[in-house]
Amino acid sequence: MSSAPFTYEPVGATRDDPSFCPPGFRPLLVRTRLGEGHAVFRRAAEAVLTWEMHRAMGVGIDATADRAAPGVDVTVTLAGVVKAPCRIIWTTEETRRAGWAYGTLEGHPECGEEAFVVDRTGDGTVWLTVSAFSKPAKWYAKAGGPATRGFQHAYARRCGTVLKRLCEDQPEP
Repeated sequence: MSSAPFTYEPVGATRDDPSFCPPGFRPLLVRTRLGEGHAVFRRAAEAVLTWEMHRAMGVGIDATADRAAPGVDVTVTLAGVVKAPCRIIWTTEETRRAGWAYGTLEGHPECGEEAFVVDRTGDGTVWLTVSAFSKPAKWYAKAGGPATRGFQHAYARRCGTVLKRLCEDQPEP
């Protein structure tokens, strides 16, 4: 675990309010229905907490631990070229909610926080919520303008598509 400082404030803001967005940042909130039942929830939670969802998307993950935990450093690599250093800020593993958030470190193309949370509602429906607030940090993220923003939304939607596929055919015990 490194001691590199986060590149933004307020660190941890996605924990209690996924729609929170500080001034000067852009919000992101994408929710995907994954299925129903405890088995789907457990499968989805495990895939999120162990980086399986990200790896199944073809994203490179270099983490200092096999499972998300506060203080774990993670470098996400896109297309083998773009490296995005982050650190896990918080995790949760509850009966009906599991996930984590990371914050950006120096060298990340964006500045901000992103959370990946699986929850099971009262009717048994299982959802993935990807929430974030960010702003460009690197010249190419700034130069990308709306295309960069579109990529972020496409990435969040892809998380849901891939996780839903990983959870298919999970029978209720």
